[in-house]
Amino acid sequence: MTAKLIHGYEVVIGFETHTQLATQSKIFSRAATAFGAEPNTQACAVDLALPGTLPVMNREAVACAIKLGLALGSHIAPVSIFARKNYFYPDLPKGYQISQFEIPVVQGGEVSFFLGDEKKTVRLVRAHLEEDAGKSLHEDFIGQSGIDLNRAGTPLLEIVTEPDIRSSEEAVAYAKELHKIVTWIGICDGNMQEGSFRCDANVSVRKPGQPLGTRREIKNLNSFKFMQQAIDYEIRWQIEQIEDGHAIQQATVLFDPDTGETRAMRTKEDAADYRYFPDPDLPPLHISEQWVQEERAQMAELPRTMAARFVADYGLPEYDATTLTQSKAMAAYFEAAAKACGQAKLASNWIMGEVSRRLNMAETGIEQAPVTAAQLATLIGRIADGTISNNAAKQVFDALWTGESNDVDAVIESKGLKQMNDSGALEKIIDEVIAANPDNVAQFRAGKDKAFNALVGQIMKASKGKANPTQVNELLRAKLAG
Repeated sequence: MTAKLIHGYEVVIGFETHTQLATQSKIFSRAATAFGAEPNTQACAVDLALPGTLPVMNREAVACAIKLGLALGSHIAPVSIFARKNYFYPDLPKGYQISQFEIPVVQGGEVSFFLGDEKKTVRLVRAHLEEDAGKSLHEDFIGQSGIDLNRAGTPLLEIVTEPDIRSSEEAVAYAKELHKIVTWIGICDGNMQEGSFRCDANVSVRKPGQPLGTRREIKNLNSFKFMQQAIDYEIRWQIEQIEDGHAIQQATVLFDPDTGETRAMRTKEDAADYRYFPDPDLPPLHISEQWVQEERAQMAELPRTMAARFVADYGLPEYDATTLTQSKAMAAYFEAAAKACGQAKLASNWIMGEVSRRLNMAETGIEQAPVTAAQLATLIGRIADGTISNNAAKQVFDALWTGESNDVDAVIESKGLKQMNDSGALEKIIDEVIAANPDNVAQFRAGKDKAFNALVGQIMKASKGKANPTQVNELLRAKLAG
């Protein structure tokens, strides 16, 4: 598909995501990783690189990398190398960061997602293990800065994409899908506000068919809303600069949510600037095929596998299956409802429609839904067997959601929502409507279908909305054909 152009320019975006791994201790030490501790209370001698200390690899961090590789269809390197990434910054106590460069632990793979009804796939370059740096704290009101080294040594997986993304909407959809995957497999808590899932977007623009433009990296995007705003602003800024005759300079930029603008922080470094070399204190990381298979056996069903099963077992469209596997909780809710009512597509429609709409209004997750999967299944069953209409079902659902009642049948009874399924009574109403509307009858018999709909409307009105629409259509057509 042809990429969408903005003022004649094609947008090219690559992503780097720093995923904090859900381990109890740091990647090369036994110091804790808990969020919110008092500054500098979770930084040990190893994290500070004091003389005589040596790093020791955290096995659980490697297990997390293996799980990610399995989830993304990547190659898991049987041997990978740790390197020192050298740069000087106040919150980097060693003067270098232990990372992976030439041979990362996870190589290749892809992330697929839907943007509207269109399926997109972003290819991955790599995911490598590394330690986090500390954090600089700037107290503007006293004009001082401080360093908190609690984060120093926290285990990260940096996940890097090919420059396959072509819009801010695609970027957000990709980030949401990756966020779903890492939280689903349990390697990251996904808390963006606490910095557990931080995204950097490399943005450039070019005329179609031209070489890739110079990219600027937007650092530390910690919400999906700001992510889209930052990328959109950066795209507009770069196009304006080029149109005004200015060259784009490679740089690292920050997004200011108060102004809605990006601003340059520093010129962007290349790999050569970091003077990577193998870390002499860490031997190569060996991962056996047996270890990979052990991790595979312990992993829960992956979202893409579950989505494929929903298509095969329940006959759902791929779009529905992908949407319903956005979280384990939603998938479990759907499956419980579908099994209980035997109407998988109806269950999917209700969950993707009315249930999701209410959850969005309440700004809550499906775990807190006041209508249980069992209640929804009962409601769908009453629609399927003709007890109530779709419109009546919405009234029942509202009563369940607001806590008016927790019994589907009790609500149907108390509100008088049962459909009229007595064919004798319904035929009487149809006969009366036909007799009272000879013009519509004549128009229908002359080939005008709108007249038929007008007759149906009159019948529904006469039955006070209780007539079964399917039955009305069948009986009315039979009578008009006679």
